[in-house]
Amino acid sequence: MIGRAIAELAAGPKTPEAIDAFFATHKFPIVDGNAITVVWRGGAEAVHLKHWVFGLPSSQQLARVDGTDVWHLTLQLPFGSRVEYKLEVVRNGHGEWMQDPLNPNIAHDPFGGNSVVHGTGYVAPSWIQHDPTVASGKLDEVTFDSPTFGRRGFGVYVPARFLQSRRYPLLIVHDGHDYMRYASLGTILDNLIARLEISDVIVVLTSSPDRLREYADDERHAKFLTEELVPFVERVFPIDARPQTRCLMGASFGAVAALSTASRYPGFYGRLLLQSGSFAFTDIGDRNHRGPLFDPVVAFMNRFRADPAPVSERVFVSVGMYESLIYENRSIVPLLQSTGMDVRYVEARDGHNWENWRDRLREGLSWLMPGPFLHVYE
Repeated sequence: MIGRAIAELAAGPKTPEAIDAFFATHKFPIVDGNAITVVWRGGAEAVHLKHWVFGLPSSQQLARVDGTDVWHLTLQLPFGSRVEYKLEVVRNGHGEWMQDPLNPNIAHDPFGGNSVVHGTGYVAPSWIQHDPTVASGKLDEVTFDSPTFGRRGFGVYVPARFLQSRRYPLLIVHDGHDYMRYASLGTILDNLIARLEISDVIVVLTSSPDRLREYADDERHAKFLTEELVPFVERVFPIDARPQTRCLMGASFGAVAALSTASRYPGFYGRLLLQSGSFAFTDIGDRNHRGPLFDPVVAFMNRFRADPAPVSERVFVSVGMYESLIYENRSIVPLLQSTGMDVRYVEARDGHNWENWRDRLREGLSWLMPGPFLHVYE
């Protein structure tokens, strides 16, 4: 399929002036209804689109407009899609991955950044933007001695209207500093608290130097959070210690850690926010195709699936339709519901990335920890 703009370019005069005019009068990628055309200009042996849309070939070759140095590829994307990608430009037999130089939209993550195409119908939420009229919460770094892991540090977000005389809900965020850097968590908290959509909340930002092992149903991690970190925070800050005001949150392996910890301490965390959980399991045997790092996850999920139990009161689950983990996340929802837990499930036309998780935070947090505008705790 050839996009309409590229077809017009190919049919017209291919003079340098005509090509320059084409690039001067279009924004890239070209979005035309459900058709998304990625364009690259330059000398190359080949150009490939590299993306993370599960179900489509992860590498697709761009075609060259005859007689020009313009390369193009048109895809059909459903309404409301958001897709991250890179280009691979092959020269002298060597492929170089790069961000799309024609696309100003970049999503950052711990590995660098990807170009982003916003399909028709996708609009970045207004509540992720800094509002100069909104007071900012305070962010501090704290260290304490953990009997389990030794000296550990964590971040603490304290809301702008903090009063020592009040009691606050507690939100514990796995990979919390990455949520701050790549998912605008601090700005989102400021905005939603100011709008009274979520409670004034104290937020603990955790991390691990060995997250893929520690988050994979490690009993030490569950003990560290529940028996060491939470009591420490409750001694330092005025925390409302009721389970329904205590939320555990994470994405990917962090979602596994949240569910695993809650399952080891059922009822302690009254709220769970699970994003794109790496909930790998097997129906037959214990071998999995994702590699040995997932073996403890598979063992945990197989046990949980065999004997599901209510570990919390409310669970918010979100996932991208374009993730390879979509099947596992869809599968876990009826399992969680079967225990009597109140479960809300959201899918988005997006992938396994920080901005997908960012875009779901308002819906998740306002349901799990509603402010006075939406609800009053019972």
